[in-house]
Amino acid sequence: MRNSTRSRVDPFIVMDVMEAARRAEEAGRHIIHMEVGQPGTGAPKGALEALGSRMNSDAMGYTVALGLPALRQRIAQLYGDWYGVDLNPERVIVTSGSSAGFLLAFTALFDSGDRVGIGAPGYPSYRQILRALGLQPVDLPTAPEHRLQPVAADFAGLDLAGLMVASPANPTGTMLGREALGALIGAAQGQGASFISDEIYHGLEYEAKAVTALEISDEVYVINSFSKYFSMTGWRVGWMVVPEDHIRTIERLAQNMFICAPHASQVAALAAMDCEDELQANVDVYRRNRQLMLEGLPEAGFTNIAPPDGAFYVYADVSDLTEDSRAFAEEILAQAGVAVTPGLDFDPARGHHTLRFSYARATGDIEEGLNRLRKFMRDRG
Repeated sequence: MRNSTRSRVDPFIVMDVMEAARRAEEAGRHIIHMEVGQPGTGAPKGALEALGSRMNSDAMGYTVALGLPALRQRIAQLYGDWYGVDLNPERVIVTSGSSAGFLLAFTALFDSGDRVGIGAPGYPSYRQILRALGLQPVDLPTAPEHRLQPVAADFAGLDLAGLMVASPANPTGTMLGREALGALIGAAQGQGASFISDEIYHGLEYEAKAVTALEISDEVYVINSFSKYFSMTGWRVGWMVVPEDHIRTIERLAQNMFICAPHASQVAALAAMDCEDELQANVDVYRRNRQLMLEGLPEAGFTNIAPPDGAFYVYADVSDLTEDSRAFAEEILAQAGVAVTPGLDFDPARGHHTLRFSYARATGDIEEGLNRLRKFMRDRG
C-alpha cells in the first residue's frame, strides 16, 4: 500500500531519545532526564479533586466543539489578569493540546503550497505539521545578536503567507519584548502574511513578564496549552484565540477534525486555573533549576549558551566539542546516564552543533545530572 508524499516527515528526535532512555532504564540504569520538555510535577491537586468529584455525577460525553463555555470564559479572564487584555470569551477555542491548535490554525489560514516562516532553531513539529498539510515551511535562521529570535529582515522579500513565532521559545527559552514582537507583527501584516504566536510557555518567566500578541493586535492567532505552566502534558488540552471573524471557520474545522477536546481534561483544566499557589511553587522550582543550569553547564564545559528568559530549556552551542550533536547526545546518554536532545530537531541546518538541556524535572535530578555531566566532560578530556 502506498504512502502519501505528505506523510514523509522527519522523526521527532526527542521522542527517539526518550525511547533510548527508556530502554536504558529497562536494562536497569538510572537515567537523568534532561531531554524532554515535560514538568516533573503532575496536574494541580485542585484539578484532580474537581475531576474526581465531577466523574461521580457526569457521564463525560461530548462537549460543544469550541469547548466548555465556563472554561472559555475563565481563559478570557486570564488575559485580563495577566496582561490587562479585555478578551471576548467567544474568541477562545479549547483544543486537544496545542498540537490541535497548530493543525486548526494552519488549515484555516493557508492553502496547499503556501509558504510559512518559522524561526530556526524552533519547535520541530511546526515544520513537520506544515509539511503534512502540503504547506512549505521556510526556516528563518536566527542570530545570537537577536537572541535567536526572528526579526523582520529575516523574511523580507520571501513571499510568505504566514509567520509563526514563539516567546518564550523552544529550544532557547528566549523571549520577545513588546517592541520586537510588535515589529514582527507589523512586518508580517504589512506583507499580507498571517501571524501566529505560540505562547505555550507563558507563565514560565523568571525576570520579566512575557508579552502576548493580543496586547498588540487582534488580527493574530494565539496558541497556548495547559501542558507547561499548568503541568498537564498528558491531558492533551490547550486553547487558541482567533479574530472574531475566524471563530466560525475554526468551529467548522474543529467539529469535523476533533469533535471536541477531552471533556474530562477540560473539567480538570478549569479547576487548575485557580491553583495559583501550587503552580507558582512549580515555577519557583524551575527558577532554582535554571540558576543551577546557568552555573553548572559552564562549569562542565558547555559555555556558549543562549540566555533563557523563560520556559525550562538551555540551548548550547557545542561546535567546540563535536561536529555531530546526535552522536554526542548518544555518547552522553551511554556514558553519563543523562538524556539530552540534539539540536537537529530544532535547526536542520545548524543543529549538528547544538544541544538542548531541559530543567523541568526535580531539583535533585538537575543537581545529579550536572554532576554527571561534569564528570563526563572531565573524563572525556
